[in-house]
Amino acid sequence: MESEEFECIIIGAGAAGLMCAAEVGKRGKSVALLEHNETAGKKILISGGGRCNFTNLYTSPKDYVGSERHFHKYALAEYTPKDFVSLVESYKISYFEKESGQLFCAGSAKEILNMLLSECRSGEVALRYKEKEIEVVRDGDFFLVNSQKNRYRSRNLVVATGGLALTSIGASPFGHQIGQKFGHSLVTTQPGLVPFLGTDYSKLSGVSIEAEISCGGKKIRHYILFTHKGLSGPAILKISLYWAQGKLLTIDWLPGKKIAPHLKYSDRTLKSILTNFFPSRFAELIAGKVGVDWSLKLGEISNKNKEKLIEFIHRDKFNPLGTEGYRKAEVTLGGVSTSEIDPQTMQSQLQEGLFFIGEVVDVTGQLGGYNFQWAWASAYLCARSLK
Repeated sequence: MESEEFECIIIGAGAAGLMCAAEVGKRGKSVALLEHNETAGKKILISGGGRCNFTNLYTSPKDYVGSERHFHKYALAEYTPKDFVSLVESYKISYFEKESGQLFCAGSAKEILNMLLSECRSGEVALRYKEKEIEVVRDGDFFLVNSQKNRYRSRNLVVATGGLALTSIGASPFGHQIGQKFGHSLVTTQPGLVPFLGTDYSKLSGVSIEAEISCGGKKIRHYILFTHKGLSGPAILKISLYWAQGKLLTIDWLPGKKIAPHLKYSDRTLKSILTNFFPSRFAELIAGKVGVDWSLKLGEISNKNKEKLIEFIHRDKFNPLGTEGYRKAEVTLGGVSTSEIDPQTMQSQLQEGLFFIGEVVDVTGQLGGYNFQWAWASAYLCARSLK
């Protein structure tokens, strides 16, 4: 079987791969986009509750984590949220801002996927689905990419395979393996933007409370959702980017307020005070954790127990048993080390013509559209840099 030759081959038809293929095609280069699934953009379709939180207007480098602190700055400056919004508006896709600059489709995430596919068609991208058991080898100046069905060759290979998150839609370590094959280091991976496991609050499933949670010097104030497995909600997903096994989380269940002054009303019951600030089930749990009968009047509660109440409410310690893993994680922390990638081109510094974009590299954004913006920006930068 003879190989088809393209000026660029991209592996992975997710957000970064689609964006890169479209941009390469626009520049008049022949490009093949290979996808192991039967359709493109599966993660796009399920993101944002089916409405795709496609960017964040307030994106800045500080919203990302990775072992190289400054690596992502150049790409984010070269392709901004306004650039992607302009593309969205050119397709007359209606969108709305939910909170803190988070932009969602007013209709469906399918609109973003269809837009990217349309851009690929305009660029005459050869989009090939069900490309299984892909193998990549180097032959002189070319990359040879062979699958069960086809053979390809190109001077440029772009790895846009994503990370390990959401294994249900086909996530795999394939991109990391390609990196290692060509000598790249791999920063240890773990689930990110993921719920925590723990039995501390199992009786509160369904309750949601605004709190401030701290870990590793980082503080996040948002809602925590109690689940039958542990803790979830925006605050938990966000702080998970800074957590590692064995680290304690500190939770202030009453951020911006002080419970101490309210414990001085000697003729009021503890229950009446706590339920003024918290849902009844959580208020009851607080009393139980401290070992105080919440039907008692505050004048009947010792100062020592009041101190315990204050400590729990403002400095509760939670030691997660772990996370819900890649099955529930929205992103992958870690990946192909950015120390061996040119931040101005996304090209490998070890192998000419080899590029890494999107989630496969060690750049992870916060919850709220930041990871899509990284996909668009790194893809654009790569496409612009191809020779």
